[in-house]
Amino acid sequence: MKTLLYSTITISILLFGCQGTSQTKNNIANVETQNITPVQVEPINGLERAYFASGCFWCVEAIYESVTGVEEVISGYSGGHTENPTYESSNTGRTGHAEAVEVLYNPKIVSFATLVDVYFGSQNVTQINGQGPDRGSQYRSIIFYQNDTQKDIIIKKKDFLSKSINRKIAAEIIPFQKFWKAEEYHQDYEKRNPYNRYIQNISVPRLKRFQKKFPELIKNTH
Repeated sequence: MKTLLYSTITISILLFGCQGTSQTKNNIANVETQNITPVQVEPINGLERAYFASGCFWCVEAIYESVTGVEEVISGYSGGHTENPTYESSNTGRTGHAEAVEVLYNPKIVSFATLVDVYFGSQNVTQINGQGPDRGSQYRSIIFYQNDTQKDIIIKKKDFLSKSINRKIAAEIIPFQKFWKAEEYHQDYEKRNPYNRYIQNISVPRLKRFQKKFPELIKNTH
């Protein structure tokens, strides 16, 4: 589970936090998903919706919420084979679900392509089944597409990135099916728990690295 119990030793902060205590299976098979028709979700009040998984959803939610044109980000679960996943069930690594976010954005201000750039620019793109200290299939990197246009954008950006660093990119590309909203205490976790040690030592530094890399995309909060 995401533990709130930390020792005073720095390494404890790195080993716990958003990380689950259960052992998870690596390399969840997703070959069969490639033949599934993606689900296209309808806009809400003119806002499009996009779905990403990139480690702990506390971190990813905060990153996307800092982007100009993004109106709301919701933490949840996606990419698995069970109905109504919970934090406890997904954390076993047996549901196939990954911690994911639903990004509600204004396409007149920020494009889906830019959101993909945010995705790749805010993570360790070569880390398999996790980000930082959070490891397991429930923390694997996934970009969900809803149509062929999105799929083409993702593939081109992933291939370009792979060639530019001459390494394999870990992110899976999967047709979107369904997003399950996470428990209420996970929503806006970084904002609501600024003194949590995981937030201070893992989530906030990750957010700041992203903001330093893409200052032109960050909301003006003043």
